[in-house]
Amino acid sequence: MHTNRTRAESFGAVAEVYELARPSYPPALVDDLLAGAPADALDVGCGTGKAARLLTQRGVPVLGVEVDARMAAVARAHGLTVDIGTFEQWNAAGRQFDLIVSGQAWHWIDPDAGAAKAAVLLRPGGLLAPFWNFSAVDAALRARIDAAYARVAPQVTDRSMARSGGPATIPPAVEQLRASGLFANVEHRRYPWARDYTRDEWLALVRTHSDHSTLPAGQLAALLDAVGEAIGDQRVHANYVTQAIFARRD
Repeated sequence: MHTNRTRAESFGAVAEVYELARPSYPPALVDDLLAGAPADALDVGCGTGKAARLLTQRGVPVLGVEVDARMAAVARAHGLTVDIGTFEQWNAAGRQFDLIVSGQAWHWIDPDAGAAKAAVLLRPGGLLAPFWNFSAVDAALRARIDAAYARVAPQVTDRSMARSGGPATIPPAVEQLRASGLFANVEHRRYPWARDYTRDEWLALVRTHSDHSTLPAGQLAALLDAVGEAIGDQRVHANYVTQAIFARRD
């Protein structure tokens, strides 16, 4: 996916919606990220700073790298320091870090170049931790939403939920980092949690996914109407699993 720059760099168009609609990450993940008491962290593809703020709230200074200036502006408004640019081309100016995180963004990074750069930027014993949220809903609602997509926008899928292209991509990413030989230990960790959404909250979340936000405006509006009709007046109970990769440098 990292070669699809149109999608990779599309999030700024919905930056404010992204900040309001995208979920955060479970406390258990943050506990594990900070178990080694890192002195500092780098957030790759920091977006609006959702992951970075969880670390700064625990007293860890974070520097963000973000390709989209509009997303970075939201993060900066929350007090974060953010450099603009792609991670692969970003100049670290000799800096190194104890922790590198990437929430919902590592798949936009060239996997070989990203792993190699992360290994250079980590101090000995440092941790690279990309992570993603995936969710699933009630089967009956799932079927109605699937039907809406098939009818209105069959070329895209609901990235808000666990689909074949979602969680299935994580084990290969784990193996790729292991095969790089750059890390002493690579683990795959899972963190289950849940959240309820109103219909409008769910539709806002849908809008933030790149294969949705880049649809023609009329088709996106029709899709949101169809999904909204499928949901009706019920709340959407989403069972989440945050999947993380913990790659430790020698």
